[in-house]
Formats: sequence, structure tokens, C-alpha cells
Amino acid sequence: MRLICQASVTEWILFILFILLRPLFAKSGILWEDSVMRIGAFEIQEPVPDFKDLHAIALLHPWVDAGSVGTLTLESLEEHFGAKEFGKLQRPGNFFDFTRYRPTSRLIEGERVIIVPNTNIYYALGTDGPDFLFMHLMEPHAYAERYVKSLVQLFEAFNVKRYCRISGMYNAVPHTRPLRVTGSPELENMPGMSGLITPRQSTGSYQGPTSIMNQLTQELEKLDVEMINFMVHLPHYLSLDEDYAGTAKLMEVLCALYDFPSDLVQADRGVRQYSDVDVQIEHNSQVKALISQLEDHYDDQKSEELATQDVSLAPSIETFLKEIGQKLDDNQ
Repeated sequence: MRLICQASVTEWILFILFILLRPLFAKSGILWEDSVMRIGAFEIQEPVPDFKDLHAIALLHPWVDAGSVGTLTLESLEEHFGAKEFGKLQRPGNFFDFTRYRPTSRLIEGERVIIVPNTNIYYALGTDGPDFLFMHLMEPHAYAERYVKSLVQLFEAFNVKRYCRISGMYNAVPHTRPLRVTGSPELENMPGMSGLITPRQSTGSYQGPTSIMNQLTQELEKLDVEMINFMVHLPHYLSLDEDYAGTAKLMEVLCALYDFPSDLVQADRGVRQYSDVDVQIEHNSQVKALISQLEDHYDDQKSEELATQDVSLAPSIETFLKEIGQKLDDNQ
């Protein structure tokens, strides 16, 4: 009976402490509801690891995930490190329009499961280097300010040291030349990065539409989080659903940046994919001539920054090349 009373007293003390401290946790965005940790709009899996020197590697879908290069790269890293689920949005429908990000239906062990799009975050504990969060970010359709704030609260709660965003976009580049990667100006001066990155100017002249997720970068800078981002430029006329050459290029940069094993770079698959394009266009002289024009444009770029001038293709030629890309996707 005395043991039961002591246990009850202990439980009451812990409960009172929780009630008293709850406003402090709430102020920092951290809550516990039904024994689940909440940070902003995210629910976090427990127990939470004891992170050291935590870095976040993130992609942003679909704004700068052309060819799914960011998605494929993160998935490879997650498989390599045996990454575990860390967190996700408690109610993704608050932020995403499911007529634009469609749920998918799958059969898993004979049972039909509906997979709802979400911002999924995984973690991996490093060995000699930093620990990692792998973040599959998505552009929100609603309540974007709360979405960004929740991410900032998460970074702050776990003392994330570096935010590294990987991405891909379509550009007027030929598939017959090495893919270029543009990135933060300071990247080229880091060990092992020379020659892999075409530095962007620290202040660009671009004005126009952008992603609300760029607010995340601005907010993290206020917290003195180190910012790194780099982007691979892909042939705009192919528009492959999964561009393996672009994926290999992103992975090559990450391997140099973090000293990951070089066998993570699976370049052969990308070489085969682009070689199939050569076979498809072999007997189309008009297409070959236009790709030659793209090659000249690529070779003539003298600036350190990737030129923004576009090389226009005739609609019929662009359609033909995109059909080749679709055939390659269908054959994967």
C-alpha cells in the first residue's frame, strides 16, 4: 500500500511539473500531446536521439526537384545509412491540396493502403562525421507561414548546424556535355569541391516569381545556421521523370562535401539513359543540328555563372525530344 502511495505521489509531482513547465515548452514550439512530441505542426518520433553536430540535407518538391534528382539522392542516402523515421506533419491536409499532390493507393501484403503526401523527415547517426536529418520538403498550398515557422522551430529545438538544400532544374543544356552544378559561392573553397561547382554570385539580379520556402532560408540565417545549396542543370528538352545522370551529379557533390563512399555515385545508369537518347536521334538530322546548337551555347559560356539565355527549339523538335524522354521513362 505504501509503494502504491509513493508511486501516486511521484506521478502527481511529475504531472504538476509538466503543467507548470508546459507554457515554457509551448513558447518554444515544443508540446507533448497523448505522449507524442509536437514541434509546431510536426509530430516527432520518440525516443529522440542524442544528436551531435546535426546537419539537415533537404529537397524541395516540386519547385526544384526536376527529374526527381533530389528525391532519388535522398532515398539513396537513407538506404545507405539505414535512416529511421524522425517526424512528419501531424495534419498534412492543413498545408497541402490533395487534388494537386495526389495520395497514392498501394497493395501492401494484400491490404490496400492509402499513402497521403507529407513532409517526411528521417535521421541517421553519423560515425566520424555529423549526424543527419533527411528532409523531404514540399511547397505548401495554404498556411505557408505556419509551415515555415514550424520548420524553423524544429531547427532551433534540435540545434541544427547546417542546412544543405539539393535541387535540380531544367535549362538550355545538352545531354552530350557534363552536367553543370551551380551552388553557394563558398562551396568551391571547401576541401574536395574544386571543379565540381560553378559558383553563383552572392547577390543575383533576378526579380520575379519564387517559392515561399525561400523564407525558410531567411529565417535560418537569423539563427546563424550555415546555409549551403547547389543545383544541377538538366536538359530541358528531355524532362525525364527520373534523371539518373542528374542524380549521380548531385551525389558526386555530396560525396565530396561529406566524404561519403564514392560507390554511392551510380554514374553508369545515367550514362546508359543518355546514350539511349543518342540512339533515338541518330537518324534525325534536324534534331542533331539543334543539339549541336546547344553544345555551342554550352561551350561558349565564359561566365562563371550559368547563362540564363535560352536556346529555343522548334515546337515539333521539342515535342519529339520530350517523346523520347517519355519512352525512356516508360522503359525504366
